[in-house]
Amino acid sequence: MNHNQSSSQGQQQSSEGRHDDDDASLSEFLASLMDYTPTIPDELVEHYLAKSGFQCPDVRLIRLVAVATQKFVAEVATDALQQCKTRQAAVVKDKRDKQQKDKRPILTMEDLSKALREYGVNVKHQEYFADSPSTGMDPASREE
Repeated sequence: MNHNQSSSQGQQQSSEGRHDDDDASLSEFLASLMDYTPTIPDELVEHYLAKSGFQCPDVRLIRLVAVATQKFVAEVATDALQQCKTRQAAVVKDKRDKQQKDKRPILTMEDLSKALREYGVNVKHQEYFADSPSTGMDPASREE
């Protein structure tokens, strides 16, 4: 029984040591946010947080939200670029006899919609005049 008690105390102390390390790392990270200028301005984050009913005077938390938002936008943009490259590679396979002069990726709303769908965000496309059946593109046939 003493062996069990001592091993459980050792685990508890080890767990507390990790907890202290986590607290120190978190404090250090939050302190570093004071010196960091995120891509998304604090005022914009504050506006949207206030619009959703969240008031916070702590700049560190505002910047944490800005960093998380920046990461989300970067991931969506990267995924949309991958969708674009996949789509353009499929077009090249279909048209092997024609050489493309410009191979730069052209990001479309469909690429962005597919990338956002992976994150649970559904985007509805607005009906535009150019999308009318008389211009050759049937809106019902478009992926949404």
